[in-house]
Amino acid sequence: MKKTRVFAALLALLMTAAALTGCGQSAAGTRDDADSKKVVIYTPTEDYLIEYMQQRLTAQFPDYDISLEYYHSGDLAAKLQAEGADTACDIVFDCEYGYLQMLSDNFATIDFIDNSQFVADMQDPTRKYMPVDRYSGSVIVNTQVLADKGLPVPQSYEDLLDPMYKGLIEMPDPTASSTGYLFLKSLVNAWGEEKALAYFDQLDANILQYTGGGSAPVKDAAAGECAIALSLTFKAVDLINEGSPLQILFFAEGAPYPPAGLSILSGHENRQAVKDVVNYFYSDIIDDYLSTY
Repeated sequence: MKKTRVFAALLALLMTAAALTGCGQSAAGTRDDADSKKVVIYTPTEDYLIEYMQQRLTAQFPDYDISLEYYHSGDLAAKLQAEGADTACDIVFDCEYGYLQMLSDNFATIDFIDNSQFVADMQDPTRKYMPVDRYSGSVIVNTQVLADKGLPVPQSYEDLLDPMYKGLIEMPDPTASSTGYLFLKSLVNAWGEEKALAYFDQLDANILQYTGGGSAPVKDAAAGECAIALSLTFKAVDLINEGSPLQILFFAEGAPYPPAGLSILSGHENRQAVKDVVNYFYSDIIDDYLSTY
């Protein structure tokens, strides 16, 4: 996945901030026997998915101490970059490929998982990360809020620039959320970097707030706190199924989406507990996770 200059600049700022505030951790190679059954997983995935994964892993490995720690995607990348080899993290789970590619020097080659089981465009030839899922974003509107305000449903990204939508739009922060970044990257792909960045500069005038998490805007739309959300499609479907007056829109540029994957921190790949957890992920738990959610 090609990286834009803006993403590199944003990540550089995040890494600088993390470096100023980062605290040291015990390196994996120096762990004593008491820590040999401890597995730390960093993930930017949704809270209810973390709960699901935690329950499955705890049931499968009652003798292991497995923890899933949530970070926004940008914060996760900055934290790993700042910690380097001195990180407590063993596994990164469900992180967008763009971040994993940027951090590839931090990751081990995963040679014990059969890469051929995955579709070709999800395979990493370096084997520094293995696929988990591919998720989509969309523009989601609360039709009731728009109707109450006498406003039309937008039909294009350009429509979102209309002053009548001022203070009614939410999106995730592209510097912290992979969902926010996928909207930026999608329009960079469609229009070119200069036009896309100019567009988001203009859109800023209508933004109510930038959220940290990818599902926060659509949750706020369902609650009537905003009218338009640039957010996660699957969460919108969940909320519609629960009765929320939401409508999912796909504009001419299509649905932005990123692939997300799993990586192992370099130096952690030979720990038996880490290998056991990763092998379990690719036995049935990821398929169950995807079919459940």
